[in-house]
Amino acid sequence: MILPKRRAAFIHSEEIEQYSYPADCPFRPERAGGVRKTLYSMGLLTGAGISEVAPEPADRRVVKKFHSGRYLHALKNAARGRWDVEALHMGIGTEDCPIFKGLYDYAMLATGGTLAGAELLLADKADVVFNPSGGYHHAFPEKAGGFCYINDNAIASMFLAEAGQKVLYLDVDVHHGDGVAFGFYDRSDVMTISLHENPKTLFPGTGYEDEIGEGEGKGYCVNLPLPVGTYDEAYMKAFDAIVLPLTGAFNPDVIVFELGADTLAGDPLAHLHMTNNSYVEIISRLLSFERPILMTGGGGYNVENTVRAWSLAWTILAGVEDDHDYSAAIGGVMMESTDWQGGLRDRELPVTEQQRSSVMPAVDRTIEEVKKRVFSLHGI
Repeated sequence: MILPKRRAAFIHSEEIEQYSYPADCPFRPERAGGVRKTLYSMGLLTGAGISEVAPEPADRRVVKKFHSGRYLHALKNAARGRWDVEALHMGIGTEDCPIFKGLYDYAMLATGGTLAGAELLLADKADVVFNPSGGYHHAFPEKAGGFCYINDNAIASMFLAEAGQKVLYLDVDVHHGDGVAFGFYDRSDVMTISLHENPKTLFPGTGYEDEIGEGEGKGYCVNLPLPVGTYDEAYMKAFDAIVLPLTGAFNPDVIVFELGADTLAGDPLAHLHMTNNSYVEIISRLLSFERPILMTGGGGYNVENTVRAWSLAWTILAGVEDDHDYSAAIGGVMMESTDWQGGLRDRELPVTEQQRSSVMPAVDRTIEEVKKRVFSLHGI
């Protein structure tokens, strides 16, 4: 038995596995079941301090703190086959937000999982929580977008803030966390930090350095756009230069963390060059602040790479990482891959001099731009 270092809750159920997006849609909610299968087979979901929690559908009253009743009604109707032009104007039934059987029920259940995690942290029943079925950061109050219908991260952050918590929302999905940033753009009780591919080359086209919040929220919205080809070393340079000092200055009570796995090299919808080893470094740094962490899934369109990355992330978050030999032996078998037998960790990827000379200067410019715009607002 592997004893965890922290009280850790994994949010999942057989019920949530019954839902899937249309076959031609790149988004695969089945990834969560793959993570659960991998971790269970490796014995990483058992032991003192570890719990599995089945999500319940989110309370509609809580969801309405972010989404309008009109929008939720349109979602529910669309799932029942009653779709109209008004729903289309809300982004429902588009190519990236298709209508499918159980759409509304799935979105509410996934959101309920993230809220269950928030409740566990508030009640001091867990130190860290992972909902791999969460992370729908592109949904706006009355607009679906980017495979996202109900914004569980924004709702959970709002729920925690209303309970008196200072919330750091950190988003490392390759796409800008636009819906969450919008929800707190004029607030200072929730700081949103998003590291993502440059909006000039990727959806949703927002998340530039000059988007820093307004009114009371000025300086509490932070964006780090990163160039095509960004690799682990360059990414972690930006993370250490910006995220660590801002987190220290903000001094949050709780961290909500979207771990989209679409930053990984080979993702079919993005253009970064990272490995999941950077996720180990990110989570380790977050844990050093000794704050409760609510981690969700997000993007990740190479299913096998995403399952491996999130499984690895759980071992670090929960503190159940074991020795390398065990991980390699089991991981290679569990992932059923002849390509890489190194367990849950990715192999290191070579970085060319041309790549280094194009990426690092751009990252340095972003770091300096963000420092210039927001650091003084936090006394840094």
